[in-house]
Amino acid sequence: MFTPARRRGEEILDDPTADPALALRSLRDVALANRLFGGRRAVLHELGTLFRSCPSGSTLTLLDVGTGLGDIPAAARAVAARRGLTLHTVGMELAPHLARAAAANCSSTLAGNAMQLPFGDASIDVITCSQVLHHFDGEEAAQLLRECTRVARLAVVVGDLRRSWLAVAGLWASSFALGFHPVSRHDGVLSVLRGYTRDELQQLVERATGCRCATHHRWGFRITAVWSGR
Repeated sequence: MFTPARRRGEEILDDPTADPALALRSLRDVALANRLFGGRRAVLHELGTLFRSCPSGSTLTLLDVGTGLGDIPAAARAVAARRGLTLHTVGMELAPHLARAAAANCSSTLAGNAMQLPFGDASIDVITCSQVLHHFDGEEAAQLLRECTRVARLAVVVGDLRRSWLAVAGLWASSFALGFHPVSRHDGVLSVLRGYTRDELQQLVERATGCRCATHHRWGFRITAVWSGR
């Protein structure tokens, strides 16, 4: 009743020719939504569990695919530090100007294509991919998951939106109070409608990668999937 059919609409900022200033403005709205509505918390919860298994004093690498403004890598570094770990974070975006915008929050950034990650096999300890997967369908979604699995040495953590009419209504109403740009509001609502159920996410990951994954419902209509390909 509260779970609509999954949509395939085009988000305005999925267009690579979108105005760079508008894209940066929208990313600020996305970062705020992730902080307030659970997107960042969901990924950090999974990372915290992973970090507990690492010996204190270790140095790890983390690649955040579709990093936005780099808010998740910055928060992940703080979580790692509380565990006595050093975390080198790499933020990746498709467009160079977006990669540059994340530089203040990441150890390093680069522009790259998620369909062909510019890293060797098992060359990065942890891959995170938050609120990105729903932008892809079919073979592209599967290819993104395979690439993350190929590059990850320890684990892949995917966080995404749980599709629900309640989530749509909540985002729409709160976007006015939070001063979101109309494009952020449009794309945010469509993002929710392009999201997943827990079973859909698990089946997508396991079919694409051949790996068993653990999926969880998280606060704020979020879901996570965690797996290792090694």
